[in-house]
Amino acid sequence: MPRLNGAQIIIRQLERQGVQIVTGIPGGANLPLYDALAASTAIRHVLARHEQGAGFIAQGIARASGQTAVCFATSGPGATNILTALADAYLDSVPLVCITGQVPRALIGTDAFQEVDTYGMSMPITKHNYLVRSAADLLTLIPKAFRLAGSGRPGPVLIDVPKDVQTEVVEFEHWPELCPVNAHRADDPEAIETAAAMINQAARPILYLGGGVIHAGAAAEARHLAEQGAIPTVMTLMGLGILPSDHPLSLGMLGMHAARATNLAMEECDLLIAAGVRFDDRATGRLSGFCPQAKVIHVDIDASEIGKLRSADAGITGDARHAFADLLLQVRQQDRQQWNGRIRQLQQDFPRFDAEDFAPGRPFHLIRRVAELAGPEALISTDVGKHQMWVAQAYPFTFPRQLLTSGGLGTMGFGLPAAIGAALAFPERPVVCFSGDGSLQMNIQELATAVEQQAAVKIVVLNNRSLGLVRQQQRLFYEQHYFASSYGIAVDFAAIARGFGMRAVDLEGADDPDALLQQAMREPGPCLINVPIDIEEEVTPMVPPGAANTTMIGGDHAKN
Repeated sequence: MPRLNGAQIIIRQLERQGVQIVTGIPGGANLPLYDALAASTAIRHVLARHEQGAGFIAQGIARASGQTAVCFATSGPGATNILTALADAYLDSVPLVCITGQVPRALIGTDAFQEVDTYGMSMPITKHNYLVRSAADLLTLIPKAFRLAGSGRPGPVLIDVPKDVQTEVVEFEHWPELCPVNAHRADDPEAIETAAAMINQAARPILYLGGGVIHAGAAAEARHLAEQGAIPTVMTLMGLGILPSDHPLSLGMLGMHAARATNLAMEECDLLIAAGVRFDDRATGRLSGFCPQAKVIHVDIDASEIGKLRSADAGITGDARHAFADLLLQVRQQDRQQWNGRIRQLQQDFPRFDAEDFAPGRPFHLIRRVAELAGPEALISTDVGKHQMWVAQAYPFTFPRQLLTSGGLGTMGFGLPAAIGAALAFPERPVVCFSGDGSLQMNIQELATAVEQQAAVKIVVLNNRSLGLVRQQQRLFYEQHYFASSYGIAVDFAAIARGFGMRAVDLEGADDPDALLQQAMREPGPCLINVPIDIEEEVTPMVPPGAANTTMIGGDHAKN
């Protein structure tokens, strides 16, 4: 009959769930948990340098693999530090289980040292959370947490465990059964039939695909549906990679920084087939002006999303993979020559890129060159800012889960730790982190984690010595009142990286920057590459906040 304390039960349950990596930082309130983890031969611990970094490393594992990842934090500041990573995971539907230490039960509510109400603070930003009252509860609670994190619309689950619960000893007869992740099949044949008929009758349909399609493992079915119905396809930032960027039906990313032709095509569509999307304002622009002529089919695992922001003429609640499979049985093979011809004309009239965009030294040239050197199997993470949008516009994504980026929360500091997580999950694959000088400084301490773990991450810093997107909005919408958006000192990121024990190169002033870039990309283990970018380089086109997607500034390569 097993006789274990609460901390040992947690570690054994993580082992039973197949967890191989846990990220975190120990502290007084979770030391019993770490003592139990030290005895595990199945789980590798990754010591982050900040709890937010630990949360984002776990996110990198989860986003790249599709599996629920685990992170630890202590009470008080440890817990508050990791909340940003949980909020980020919540908005992007990333499956995490976060286990925090808490002060002993008798001290809860007394303003004890390093006590905060982790349970209360985390309620709005987690899918579910628990404050554990007895070690015996952990026997069933841990499997439930994994089922909740991975079932339906994925998300983070927090488990707050008082220190005395971690040390409380429990005797029990047997381990409870693991809880399988629930699949949610669309079970409304009438809705499927209605949606299929709408697709068959539409003259100008567009598929609008988001991160939920990737979470559902439905990329292959989405591509089949697009090809069977000859349906042009747009993707949100979180959906990039569902269709390869060079697929003839791919119109790339929609919304604020989309190609002009993409947003103009959506203006003309008569049917919008939305799946795994939230109708986020960065994708739709002013909602009243979004696809004004279109009827809407909305497929989502979360029933509350259907009709929340845009009324749906047909709503299908369920897993996108099953919904697409059911639709494929009823959607007719079509070529839609007239509609696809119209879109090709828009693309000719408003080319996505201009030849000058790829001149040496400019962002698109760098991004495409890194893609060539990294190879088609590379995993790509980004931070948040101009570089994120340039990567979304220009990187040749070819498969789902290739891009790891913070979409809903837009968290600067995400990129480096997420890339470390991806490299830990897939050590045999190249991993590239595109960051900005502003974003990198948010979690720069995780350079030490990358070196310690020998994570094969290439960190490409597009350095314009400013908070680029902030400065761009100040130029466009605040009469060029540049305040608190440019840095007063030039940071030597290559020197800092070397201080952490990392290889680093600086392309600024290099006689042959391409040769130096090639050398850096071939380096084993982590390497930082600093790339100077002109502060006046802008992200275009751009839809002004609150405007319709057809109101686009810049990037006008219209041909006469």
